[in-house]
Amino acid sequence: MNTRVRPVFDPKLFLAEAGQGRSLTDYKKKQRVFSQGDLAEAIFYLQKGRVKLTVVSKKGKEAIVAILGPGNFFGEGCLAAQLLRVATATAMSECSIMRLAKASMVRVLRDEPSFSELFLRHLLARNIRIEEDFVDQLFNSSEKRLARVLLLMANFGQESTSGLVIPQVSQETLAEIIGTTRSRVNVFMNKFRKLGFIHYDGGLQVHRSLFNNVLNN
Repeated sequence: MNTRVRPVFDPKLFLAEAGQGRSLTDYKKKQRVFSQGDLAEAIFYLQKGRVKLTVVSKKGKEAIVAILGPGNFFGEGCLAAQLLRVATATAMSECSIMRLAKASMVRVLRDEPSFSELFLRHLLARNIRIEEDFVDQLFNSSEKRLARVLLLMANFGQESTSGLVIPQVSQETLAEIIGTTRSRVNVFMNKFRKLGFIHYDGGLQVHRSLFNNVLNN
């Protein structure tokens, strides 16, 4: 009697290819993935590019709550009975994004331990990041907050190269993230450039010396 062997589940392959309950879409810069107040019916996985999450208050004030890079999930609130989106997701560059229908996500979380482990690591990392952001806002100067944001956007600690390149991001956006003015960001960016911590060459290049000389002091 032949026993059919179930193929080994590969989470990376699952998130790389479209299939049942999964669709892959390319987004242009500034194109919205979803808007605050939309129905929350799916989870998204960022394959390529950067996405920002923003929230608008009842008085119309907008705030950036997160900037996400490749390998991040977002929109996962629907798994916790969130009916409407509480933020707007917008592509900051050309992006490739996998959309996973809620039912498909629930099924794979239930049936595939390797995927559940990957998603749990994501949730834990996101929680740690939120705690670090809170501490950063409470205790660090705006100069250190800017240095930290630049290093995070450049995936500091995940790359082996000495220069880490950030896709184009405006000083207004950086100011919104760290809670200061654009003019203050301009002062700090000029200082970092003169000291050799950053430079512009086909994008903003961040050097590890920024961590050693600003954030780690």
